[in-house]
Amino acid sequence: MNPPTLAEAVELARAVRDAAELVPGVIAVICPPALWLADVWRNVAGGRLAIGAQTMHFEWRGAYTGETSPLMLAGLASFVILGHSERRQYDGETDEAVGRKVASAVAHGLRPIAAVGERAEERAAGQTEAVIDRQVRAAVAQLDRIRGSGLVIAYEPVWAIGTGDAASPDDAQAVAAQIRSILRETDPDGADEVPIQYGGSVTDDNAADFCAQPDVDGALVGGASLKPDAFAAILRAAEAATRSRA
Repeated sequence: MNPPTLAEAVELARAVRDAAELVPGVIAVICPPALWLADVWRNVAGGRLAIGAQTMHFEWRGAYTGETSPLMLAGLASFVILGHSERRQYDGETDEAVGRKVASAVAHGLRPIAAVGERAEERAAGQTEAVIDRQVRAAVAQLDRIRGSGLVIAYEPVWAIGTGDAASPDDAQAVAAQIRSILRETDPDGADEVPIQYGGSVTDDNAADFCAQPDVDGALVGGASLKPDAFAAILRAAEAATRSRA
């Protein structure tokens, strides 16, 4: 629920838009609260900055009070975050529901950013691989194919979100490689076109280390996205990593 006012949302979007224009080598996406989507779109449309929604319902219409239909996002958002840990934790979003949402997003021309990640107690119990396997397979289970779907996977270890305790670059790479392997099992032709992001206390200080990993293609940024200068630095780090791989 940030920023909490329309004026702040528009001001932030314009600042990030200006930063994104200077970093043409990456795709930059902002995901404002649903209430601000139309106004943010009116203020930044036409530039390099893309807009996403923070969630959506898998049904395109119906009696789902308080929900957002994929059709309501048409023309405003090109991406949508699905299965974010906070949605799973506070709103009871299940693996199966995430899979339905991913398929619905693709069917309605949206690029799903499917978030997966383990909780602290699961990490302590050595269950990270099992959790990632279950969540990734569920997220893509209802897709006919991955190739051409526009799918993005974001690894966001729940224990790292907002804590300042980010995963190590090696840990992020290990999970990203596991995700890539699962995708190759599901669709060998489409797996390598899926961007895999790391999210969890990403800052302008550590973004370069994450983006330098061979299977990490970008970042799902939390608190730092509310600071235009920090977000701009993260974009530059991602662009530098992209250039180094070329």
